[in-house]
This record gives sequence, structure tokens and C-alpha cells, in this order.
Amino acid sequence: MILPLEFETKMKELLKDEYEDYIWCYEEPRYYGLRVNTGKISVEEFQRICPFEIRPIPWIDNGFYYDGEKIAPAKHPYYYAGLYYLQEPSAMTPANRLPVQPGDKVLDLCAAPGGKATELGARLRGRGVLVANDISSSRAKGLLKNIEVFGIGNVLVTSEEPGQLETYFPEYFDKILIDAPCSGEGMFRKDRKMVNAWTEHGPEYFCKIQKNIILQASRMLKPGGMMLYSTCTFDSRENEKVIEHLLANAPDFHLEVIAPYEGFCQGFSEYSESKDPQIARSVRIFPHRMKGEGHYLALMKKEGEQMQEKTCTARKSGKLPEELEDFFRHVSWKPEGARLDIHGERIYYMPEDLPKLNGLRFLRTGLFLGEWKKKRFEPSQALAMTLSSQDYDRCLCFSCKDERVYRYLKGETLDVEDLLPPQEKGWYLVCVDGYPLGWGKAANGILKNKYLPGWRMA
Repeated sequence: MILPLEFETKMKELLKDEYEDYIWCYEEPRYYGLRVNTGKISVEEFQRICPFEIRPIPWIDNGFYYDGEKIAPAKHPYYYAGLYYLQEPSAMTPANRLPVQPGDKVLDLCAAPGGKATELGARLRGRGVLVANDISSSRAKGLLKNIEVFGIGNVLVTSEEPGQLETYFPEYFDKILIDAPCSGEGMFRKDRKMVNAWTEHGPEYFCKIQKNIILQASRMLKPGGMMLYSTCTFDSRENEKVIEHLLANAPDFHLEVIAPYEGFCQGFSEYSESKDPQIARSVRIFPHRMKGEGHYLALMKKEGEQMQEKTCTARKSGKLPEELEDFFRHVSWKPEGARLDIHGERIYYMPEDLPKLNGLRFLRTGLFLGEWKKKRFEPSQALAMTLSSQDYDRCLCFSCKDERVYRYLKGETLDVEDLLPPQEKGWYLVCVDGYPLGWGKAANGILKNKYLPGWRMA
């Protein structure tokens, strides 16, 4: 692989006697990884049912390697059921090392396509709120789909400048993840087009953006909260010097020690002007040391005590529409009327304790429950994915070996006479091995397919 001379010179200085080992890693194949959605299935259960060979990623408790040259996990029904996300192994590290707890208010500031946001959301266990933002509205559409496939309902998906978010969420979040836009040097082996992109916009271009973003994010973090900054690049201007910029301008922050792994490399405090020794608590991942691509991460804590929760928007308690009430008689939980947000025919279920959000650009506010049409309620694909087969009393469960699963995912009508008597009618939750895929409407032994057209298998 031909690398830019300027990049090679920099890496020789950075790695010194490890440089040849680093260059040699370009001759090795890239690594493929998947991360288990622990919001839907335990790691142990996934290992039991996984239909292809996987090997644990040693520093990620729910991460596994697979052979991407031989198998295609994105074509299996379990992928459509949201049981796992395909993600490069090193890229799993930032969300894994940010200590999110159920009930936290969490911001993923540069979230598309959703690899980190889906992990953060799974860790919330349906409590608290995840705000997943990406400045690109087109990229945010893919982000929304991945979040909904994962069954994350306590979410706001926004497409805003970080400075605009700051005006709505001052000192609001318990945890913030910044997977910053960067020059992508750590991904040269995985995606060789990144080399050309680097020649157009390199570290000098991105470091200015990163310094602005990290300060804007710092003002959205509560005292006592934690923020993790990451990039997939090697340049100190985008890594250690951005952290130094934060510490100089926000002295109430300090670096925390990141849970270690034997292949991690300490951050290079000598590349900061201040030579602040705490910068060595950040972590560099080099592809010649570990079975993954290049990454950088720094975990920071904002000093101060957790303040009493600010008063957020109070919602009027409301009665559920009769059609929604009828539908939820089949569901093990019932939405609170005060958290419903009805826009015309569309009904949303909002997370708790939100500030006023008028004027923000949203792709999704809360869980989209479905549509209220001509005195009937039609449940959404997003609602199907948040449920478990135990949550709904009308399920049609197919084995992953049943060809009807693939026909369902392609949008076809199904014959289900062997599973339902002809007189059975209404909405059924279609599952593969007990894990929901979407809705169907039964009548006369036939299941009319309600799988979302934009998600269908080709």
C-alpha cells in the first residue's frame, strides 16, 4: 500500500523502533467484528444460538470476531432482529469504556451511523434518555434505523450543530460520547479510500473542528458527569492536543484512568505543550499491537457535585386514545398518558424529564408507537422492535430455518394455517426464534405482511 510521504515521516517519529511492525500490519487482512445487543439477548445465549463461528474480542465483553471473507452476518434474520451490530473491533472501545448506567441522560454527539449509540442505548435498559445527534441529516437517517432495529425507544435523534444543542441542554447530561470527525488515519488499512480523503482534509483541518466540539460538549455535561472523546486517527493535533485544549479552557475537567488491556498504549503527554502527565491516562490503539484498527480515546470527569435535577417540561396527564388502549391490552406494559406526544395521526412516547425542545431539528422524538387512522391504531415497526416476545400476547414464532422468515423479511404474504386457526384475526408480532422482527395482520389463516418496506431484505 502506498502511503503519503508526510504521513510516513510522522509515523516514524511517533513509533520509532515500532514503525516497521506498524508498516508490516498493512500486509495483514482487516478484522471483522460484531457486538451483541445485550438489551435483547445475553452474551451467553447469543453464543449458544449463533449460527456461524465467532471468537471473543478480549477487551470487549460483548464483542466477537468473525470471518468476513467467508460469512455475511448482515444477511441472517438475527441481524434483522437486532441481536447484533457489525462494527470494527477497535471502534467498539469508546462506548464500552464510557460507564453508562440505566437511568443516565446520555449524549452521543457525532453519532452516525450508530455503532456507538446503539451500545449506549442498550446499556440504558430503557431508562433515562439517549440523545443521538449527527449534523448530517442524511447520515442521521441511517442512525435512526440502527437505533430502532436495536429496540431503543427512550431516544431523541437530532441533526444539529453542537452549539445549537448546547442552548437546549446546558449541564444536562450525565455521560457524553464524542466520536469526533477526524482525518481517519487509523482506518487506512480497513478503507484505503481514506488515504485520498486524508490528502484533501488532514489533521490541520479537523483539529480546529474538534477543539470547538469538545468545548461545546463540556458545557452540556453535569458537574460530576463523565465525557469520552475518541478519534480513529494517530495525529497528536487531533488527539492529545485537543485534550490539552479542553483542560486549558475548562479547568474543572480531569482525565480518568481507562479500564486497561495489554495491547493499549498510553497517550503521549510529551506531544502536548504543557507536558501534563495526566494526558498519559488517555489510550492509543495501534493495529500492530492489537487485532483491530487505529483509535484514540480519553475519558474525562467534570468536577463538582451532582446538582439537584433542574425542573424539566411538565406534561399534562392525558388519557390514552381508546384505540391505543385497546391495542395495549395485548401488551404487558401500558404507556403513561402524560408521556404521549400526538402529531396528527402519529403517536410518540416521550422519555421522561426533558427540557423544552421547540425549534430543534429532529428525526425522532421518543418511541414512535404508531398511527391513529380512522378510529384504528396501526403499530409501528419501531414499537415491534422494542418489545420482547413475552411483552405481547399474540406472537407468531418461526425458526430461523423456516423459509417463511426470509419471505416475511422480503415483504411477502404468509400462509400460517399451521400456526393459527382461520378465525384468528388481528395484529401479530412476528418473531424468529423468539426475537421480534415486525408486525403482521392475520385473517383466514393468512398473514398480511406489515414489515416496514424500507427495511426489507433484498
